[in-house]
Amino acid sequence: MKPLDWKPDPRVGYTVVRRPDGGMHFTFTDVSHETLMHWREFALSHLAGAEGMNRNLYDLRQVKALPEEAVRLAIEVNNDPAARSVRLAILVAGESVAARLQEIAALSLGAEISLFTDSGEAEAWLNRPFSPVLRRALAK
Repeated sequence: MKPLDWKPDPRVGYTVVRRPDGGMHFTFTDVSHETLMHWREFALSHLAGAEGMNRNLYDLRQVKALPEEAVRLAIEVNNDPAARSVRLAILVAGESVAARLQEIAALSLGAEISLFTDSGEAEAWLNRPFSPVLRRALAK
């Protein structure tokens, strides 16, 4: 399993732990500029060394609104070619965040993204088998 290479920083509003399946579980408490820039650097560095198929869970239930900067950076990260090997479940609590995330999903070419309000449903979706067609395309 790839090392996480993430260290807690009290100045940023997210944490990340390795999931049992090798993916990552992010929990955001805020989306300040400092948090977003830290996340962008971390996410891009992980995509650079990504191998195989990855299942990531983003818990944004504590986030009340997504600023334009968050949308722009998420689209940038998700359009990295390595993001095609990511299945991303996002937990949300409110409609305004869900609407912004739909905007990100519509403008992104990378990860397979789905939104959830229930963590059990998100885990069930993440645990579905990856398509053999997708696996072959990514192997090229």
